[in-house]
Amino acid sequence: MTIKKFHLGELVFTASLAAKYGTLNGFVAHCVGRHQSGDWGDVPPEDAEANETSLDDGGQLLSSYQDEDGTVIWVITEGDRSVTTCLFPEDY
Repeated sequence: MTIKKFHLGELVFTASLAAKYGTLNGFVAHCVGRHQSGDWGDVPPEDAEANETSLDDGGQLLSSYQDEDGTVIWVITEGDRSVTTCLFPEDY
Protein backbone atom coordinates (compact mmCIF):
# COMPACT_ATOMS: atom_id res chain seq x y z
CA MET A 1 0.00 0.00 0.00
CA THR A 2 1.39 3.39 -1.03
CA ILE A 3 1.13 6.22 1.49
CA LYS A 4 -0.38 9.39 0.06
CA LYS A 5 1.38 12.41 1.51
CA PHE A 6 -1.00 15.11 0.24
CA HIS A 7 -4.21 15.73 -1.71
CA LEU A 8 -3.89 16.23 -5.44
CA GLY A 9 -6.98 18.41 -5.86
CA GLU A 10 -8.37 18.44 -9.40
CA LEU A 11 -6.17 16.41 -11.74
CA VAL A 12 -5.66 18.06 -15.15
CA PHE A 13 -3.58 17.24 -18.21
CA THR A 14 -2.24 19.45 -20.97
CA ALA A 15 -3.63 18.70 -24.42
CA SER A 16 -0.24 17.59 -25.75
CA LEU A 17 0.32 15.15 -22.88
CA ALA A 18 -3.20 13.72 -23.22
CA ALA A 19 -2.64 13.29 -26.97
CA LYS A 20 0.47 11.16 -26.35
CA TYR A 21 -0.52 9.20 -23.24
CA GLY A 22 -4.24 9.63 -22.74
CA THR A 23 -5.17 10.77 -19.26
CA LEU A 24 -4.88 8.79 -16.05
CA ASN A 25 -3.60 5.41 -17.17
CA GLY A 26 -0.30 3.59 -17.68
CA PHE A 27 2.80 5.74 -17.38
CA VAL A 28 0.93 8.88 -16.31
CA ALA A 29 -0.96 7.06 -13.53
CA HIS A 30 2.32 5.59 -12.31
CA CYS A 31 3.91 9.05 -12.22
CA VAL A 32 0.97 10.60 -10.38
CA GLY A 33 1.12 7.82 -7.79
CA ARG A 34 4.86 8.35 -7.29
CA HIS A 35 4.32 12.12 -6.99
CA GLN A 36 1.58 11.76 -4.39
CA SER A 37 3.69 9.36 -2.34
CA GLY A 38 6.60 11.83 -2.21
CA ASP A 39 8.81 10.14 -4.80
CA TRP A 40 9.83 13.25 -6.73
CA GLY A 41 11.50 11.35 -9.56
CA ASP A 42 14.36 13.02 -11.41
CA VAL A 43 14.36 16.48 -9.81
CA PRO A 44 17.69 17.86 -8.52
CA PRO A 45 18.34 17.35 -4.79
CA GLU A 46 17.61 21.00 -3.99
CA ASP A 47 14.17 20.71 -5.64
CA ALA A 48 13.44 17.49 -3.74
CA GLU A 49 14.38 19.28 -0.52
CA ALA A 50 12.12 22.21 -1.45
CA ASN A 51 9.27 19.74 -2.06
CA GLU A 52 9.76 18.22 1.39
CA THR A 53 9.60 21.70 2.93
CA SER A 54 6.51 22.49 0.83
CA LEU A 55 4.69 19.48 2.28
CA ASP A 56 4.65 21.35 5.59
CA ASP A 57 4.41 24.99 4.50
CA GLY A 58 1.98 24.66 1.60
CA GLY A 59 4.32 25.44 -1.29
CA GLN A 60 4.13 24.10 -4.83
CA LEU A 61 5.29 20.52 -5.44
CA LEU A 62 7.15 19.52 -8.63
CA SER A 63 8.12 16.04 -9.80
CA SER A 64 9.83 14.97 -13.01
CA TYR A 65 9.73 11.52 -14.60
CA GLN A 66 11.10 10.00 -17.79
CA ASP A 67 9.55 7.16 -19.80
CA GLU A 68 11.40 4.47 -21.73
CA ASP A 69 11.74 6.61 -24.86
CA GLY A 70 13.26 9.51 -22.92
CA THR A 71 10.13 11.67 -22.84
CA VAL A 72 9.99 13.77 -19.67
CA ILE A 73 6.77 14.68 -17.92
CA TRP A 74 6.27 16.97 -14.97
CA VAL A 75 3.63 16.63 -12.29
CA ILE A 76 2.95 19.90 -10.44
CA THR A 77 0.64 20.34 -7.47
CA GLU A 78 -0.28 23.90 -6.56
CA GLY A 79 0.50 25.18 -3.08
CA ASP A 80 -3.13 25.27 -2.02
CA ARG A 81 -3.50 21.64 -3.23
CA SER A 82 -6.44 22.61 -5.44
CA VAL A 83 -4.97 21.39 -8.75
CA THR A 84 -2.34 18.94 -9.96
CA THR A 85 -1.23 19.32 -13.56
CA CYS A 86 0.51 16.69 -15.71
CA LEU A 87 2.46 18.28 -18.54
CA PHE A 88 5.55 18.24 -20.70
CA PRO A 89 8.25 20.73 -19.62
CA GLU A 90 7.75 22.63 -22.89
CA ASP A 91 4.06 23.14 -21.94
CA TYR A 92 5.03 25.10 -18.83
